[in-house]
Amino acid sequence: MLFWHGIPLGVDFRGGTLVYVKYSHRPDPAAIHADLVRAGLKNARVQSYDKPENNEVLIALDIQETSEQSLDKGKTQIIQALESNAPAGKPDLNNASSLTILNYLLEKDPLHAGTDANQRYTAISQAIVNYRDKQKGGVLNSVDELKAVADPAVVASLSDGFFVSDFAVRNVEIVGPQVGKQLQKQAFLATGYSLLGMLVYLGFRFELIYGIAAVLTVFHDTLITVGAFSLLNWEISLTVIAAVLTLIGYSNNDTIVVFDRIRENIKLLRREKLADIVNKSINQTLSRTILTAGLTFLTVLALFLFGGEVLRYFSFALVVGILIGTYSSIAIAAPILVAYQDWRQERGKRPVAMPPSRPASRQDGPKEKVKA
Repeated sequence: MLFWHGIPLGVDFRGGTLVYVKYSHRPDPAAIHADLVRAGLKNARVQSYDKPENNEVLIALDIQETSEQSLDKGKTQIIQALESNAPAGKPDLNNASSLTILNYLLEKDPLHAGTDANQRYTAISQAIVNYRDKQKGGVLNSVDELKAVADPAVVASLSDGFFVSDFAVRNVEIVGPQVGKQLQKQAFLATGYSLLGMLVYLGFRFELIYGIAAVLTVFHDTLITVGAFSLLNWEISLTVIAAVLTLIGYSNNDTIVVFDRIRENIKLLRREKLADIVNKSINQTLSRTILTAGLTFLTVLALFLFGGEVLRYFSFALVVGILIGTYSSIAIAAPILVAYQDWRQERGKRPVAMPPSRPASRQDGPKEKVKA
């Protein structure tokens, strides 16, 4: 995060345009990026999307302007860059709307429909778009394929007025920079408030040092999870933030189980050192921790492997977070209590994690008499 990729924020936070493009063949991201650079879009990022056999790519464009007109312009620039070899004056049939097709047919009137032209051509244009999007996956290889749903005269007219590219824009997402900054601020606040709430609750329910240990632990878990995204240069979106907040609660729950056992054992084993009590408590809860975390890990791993592209980043955050959160509850949260007590004892202060030792009683065994 510090020296390589930084924190790769998604379009939700930085603002910009995402264009999901489907091709009729296996796309070459390097060639697509070269076309975008030639069109002046030097900061555009191109990556394969979904399964390779679906022939889809995701194009992300950073937009610094704040007006919606500028954002729409960025979208248009991406489409124009991909249509660099388009015939002059002809729209692309794969990216044409039903309204564009309707207006063209009304102007040319290949069926000589007369007074019924608007009704007939509306039905024809809608049938063409439905066939293209639902039957052909959004991409036509040739205008002649429309003979299955349109009159030959209509197909011939469309061949004269349109051309067929090798791609189709499936979806476009646009987020303004001001909205992105607001979402970024809200994401930080949501994470910060959750950590603060845990600190207050654990400080009230246990002691303040327990709350500090738990907050430091979940902060560590969050840092490692975000670092994994930085390492892979995967963008962090609102969906990933939702996964991080889920992990904060999950990791904290696991930590509280260990803390609760430590508190119970402190009352039973007053004469033992806190380090020994913590070690016993961790061992006593270890089977529960492994079973719970193991089953949850298998679930999110299946989600990551088979959940598809939409859930990939969300499930990846859960996979990493559960692994990190499980070991941090054992190897970070509980040892913080021991380290803090040792620090206080070195300075001659009373350890806050341990209650005062109970006085000796008859059950503790006979006392040796002191000779005069």
